[in-house]
Amino acid sequence: MPIGPVVTRRTALKALATGAGAVTLLPWLSEEGLAAFAEIQQAKAPPRLLVLTSAQYQTVEALVEAIIPADERSPGAREARVADYIDLLLGEAPAFLKQRWLNGLSALDAESTSRFGSPFRPLPAAQVEALLADISRDELRKEDESQPPQVDTLLGEVRRPDPRQTPLQVFFADTKQATIHGYYTSEIGIHQELRYQGNKMLAEFVGCETVDGHDCPHCGQKAEG
Repeated sequence: MPIGPVVTRRTALKALATGAGAVTLLPWLSEEGLAAFAEIQQAKAPPRLLVLTSAQYQTVEALVEAIIPADERSPGAREARVADYIDLLLGEAPAFLKQRWLNGLSALDAESTSRFGSPFRPLPAAQVEALLADISRDELRKEDESQPPQVDTLLGEVRRPDPRQTPLQVFFADTKQATIHGYYTSEIGIHQELRYQGNKMLAEFVGCETVDGHDCPHCGQKAEG
């Protein structure tokens, strides 16, 4: 299920459930990675980066916040430390995928500088929206069934490669998926956004009902009009 540059909470939950167009769901961080992510959030300390430089980290912070911004319900991806989640993912990724993602991050700054005379991080909101909308403009294209599925994304998704997509478009699609998973793995995503109250015995998993156009009695979200 393709999603635009700004991800609504309802759309993010639906993408998380369906794999956002991928054939299989992406894997989570390792247990060690998840423990490190939990520690980062609890400590509220400055980042201890494994892969990203300080400048790259700040760019990623700006990017993930543009994808899942703060709203009246809960903080956004920046405060949820999703940039740290991505750094941990990069630390566990194969070298060629890590480098491809870093090349994509550089391509984002290059595209921003070409269009607006500035790298991505300090862009005003209107320019961020215009840039990301343009990068994601082809995500609604129907998947080419003639292409064999392959596993070569940063997050281990199985998808069909689209030769028409630019490296920057591939980077942005991967980053949105990482942002969604990082956000809904965070304390903010779990407790403030989903309002998870702790372990309960459930006969079955009940998803957010706003994806079907109803007010959700489980998480409290209202259906979009």
